[in-house]
Amino acid sequence: MSALSLLRSLFIYQAWANGELLEKLDQLDADAHANERHAAIRLLNHNLVVSKIFAAHLSGMRHCYVSDNTEDTPSLDALRDDVEAMDRWYRDYLDAVAPQLLSEPVPFVFTDGDKAMMSRQEMLTHVVIHGGYHRGEIGRILAQISVAPPWDTFAVHLHQAEPSRRLQIVCEPARV
Repeated sequence: MSALSLLRSLFIYQAWANGELLEKLDQLDADAHANERHAAIRLLNHNLVVSKIFAAHLSGMRHCYVSDNTEDTPSLDALRDDVEAMDRWYRDYLDAVAPQLLSEPVPFVFTDGDKAMMSRQEMLTHVVIHGGYHRGEIGRILAQISVAPPWDTFAVHLHQAEPSRRLQIVCEPARV
């Protein structure tokens, strides 16, 4: 599997996982769990802002962010729309980028002013890992209020997307 193919698969997974989490948050009682819901939305919004910042870096564009989150907290509906649009942007980017550009280093500046350089491939990987980290944080928030978090692992996604992967195969036990 090529790096580009793997990245495409990871961003399809990320869009699915974001959708699963947004659906779970939409079902959360906003009155009974106002603080937890707010914290979850702030984390998702932070993740969105970071995704937008890295999209700008990948595009060679400037972004307008001076922080890794916004001052105002968006509504869940507005956040859902923005997350879905950003997930589409990354999938479209991966459909258009030339594979040889993935290893190209891109200089940029973090919102705190630190200078950095990462390859496009590293930036894309960062966006996926960063998203998983924060979805996990939100999962812990949900678990603490006895709400089952979505089961949104990459393996679950692959098997839901391609049920034929569930074919029963008889395997010999591993020898150690």
